Parts: sequence; C-alpha cells; structure tokens
Amino acid sequence: MTKAIVFAAFLFGFSSFVNAQNCVENAVDKKPALSEAVRIQYFAKLVAAKRVFDAAPNDADAMIWLGRRTAYLGEYKAAIGIFSDGIKKFPNDARMYRHRGHRYLTMRCVDDAIADFEKAASLIKGKPDQIEPDGIPNAKNIPTSTLQSNIWYHLGLAYYLKGNFKKALAAYKECEKVSKNNDMRVATAYWHYMTLRRMGKEKDAKKVLEPFAGEIELIENTEYLKLIKLNRGEVKAEDLLGTIRGDANTLGSASLGYGIGNYFLYNGDKEKATTIFKKIVEGDQWASFGYIAAEAELSRRTASVPLARPR
Repeated sequence: MTKAIVFAAFLFGFSSFVNAQNCVENAVDKKPALSEAVRIQYFAKLVAAKRVFDAAPNDADAMIWLGRRTAYLGEYKAAIGIFSDGIKKFPNDARMYRHRGHRYLTMRCVDDAIADFEKAASLIKGKPDQIEPDGIPNAKNIPTSTLQSNIWYHLGLAYYLKGNFKKALAAYKECEKVSKNNDMRVATAYWHYMTLRRMGKEKDAKKVLEPFAGEIELIENTEYLKLIKLNRGEVKAEDLLGTIRGDANTLGSASLGYGIGNYFLYNGDKEKATTIFKKIVEGDQWASFGYIAAEAELSRRTASVPLARPR
C-alpha cells in the first residue's frame, strides 16, 4: 500500500467523529506545505497518539493529542470531529473547546470558533492556569503559552477577524493578565496594539508598546518583536520588508508581512498595504494567522470598510 492509501485508511477510522456543521462541510480544506521528512515525522507521532488513544479512549489527554496530531498533518476536519467527540465525553474540559476553536479558525468558521472560545473562557473562570505543552516544540523545548492565554489570545483573534474590535480588545486585555513570559507578552501586546489602531485609538496603542524598549530576550516570537520595534519607530518598514521580499512561503513571512502591511495601512498607504496582503495570500501558509488575517483585510478592502479615525 502506498503512504497515501495507508493514511487514508488510517483516517477512515475517524469518520464517525466528523460533525455535520455546514461551515466545516463547505469549507476549503488545504494541506500544509510539509517536507517529506517532516510529514513522515508527523505521521509517526500521529500513529503513536492513535495507539495511546486506542488503549485509553476515555482519557481526555489522549483524545486531545490525537486531535492535535491529526491537525498538524492538515486533516483539520477530522481533527474538529475528534475534538467534538471529546466535548461530548468531557463537556467541562476547556481544552476541548480551545483546540476545536483553533481549528474552526483554520477552516475560516469564525463564528463557531468564537462560540468555542467563549465557552472555554467560561469554564476557566476562577480556576488556576496551566502550561499548555507544545505539539511542535520551539528551539529550547520550553512552552511559552498556557491554556488561559491561548483561549483569550485566539478569542481576540477571532473577534479581530470579524472586525469586532471592541470585543477583540476585551479579550486581549484578559490575555495580558495571563501572559507571564516575554514571548507571550510580545505576541499579545502586538495584537492588542493592532486592535487599538483599527479602533482609531492611536494614543492608547502607543502606550501598549511602551514596555518594550531595549533588548528583550525571546524564544520564538521574534517576528512580533520586530513589528513592535517598527511601530515604536526603531526600525524602518522598507528594511523590514526587505527581509521577506520574494518569500511568502514561511510562517514568519506571513506573520511579519501582515504586520508590515498593517503598518502601511495605518500610515495611509493603502495601495502598498494591499500589495503586501495579496502577496501573503499568494503564498502557501494558508493555515497561518498572518495569512488568514491578510484574507480578512482584502475582504474589508473589497467591501470598502474605512479605518476608524485616530483619536
């Protein structure tokens, strides 16, 4: 059997999990651009996760990892189905909603994502936070986010994508309360900043970036720090753009490119901003937040939605 047939047969066992929600059924489903070596590695980890799940089908951790490993290979609809089954078994486990919500965002089912993140937020209220282990570890193998920071961060993004900046702002303020390391602080602060700029609150936005002067030690969110320095006036947009020119096919390029596009948009160069957003969506990072946000911007440009006036 070829690898493709083996993988198809492997996923067939998940068919009973798949939801009948119209958005997911009708959504475009694109696979990530993975090298053969990475794909083999991810598949091996998925097989291992499936083995653990088969041995303990009522274990929440086993089900979460099965869903996460499935999603890393681009089988987002199957992953949503797994998390949906997990919600049936563990309706009070915020992690199930958090992870399903993430993959709803991947599938552009933003309203469904918001519902899941709102539910997750209600379930964590008054409870201690917990480190969320990385499925794809960073260079130092040190997780930089928590369950609560991920819930608020993704909820803010979902509202941001919808253009509901008031609710996005509320979510990012909550996220800042549980962002306990530099990596999470930088990422949260940048989306907080962008949300305020979209609301026309330029003075408030500048205050968000005030704590990020000088050198800041990070593990992985260096792209967001570059964008913070751009908006603090410490680097030039053209110099930063030059670092990704000609490359729209990396996660960093999509994230950095979206932030640079926004910078030009805020400063009145809509044509250059639109050019950058279009470049991002011509790349292969379809599942990245920078790509998804660029899509949303282009949609807003088409609809001729004006930016709020600075105040």
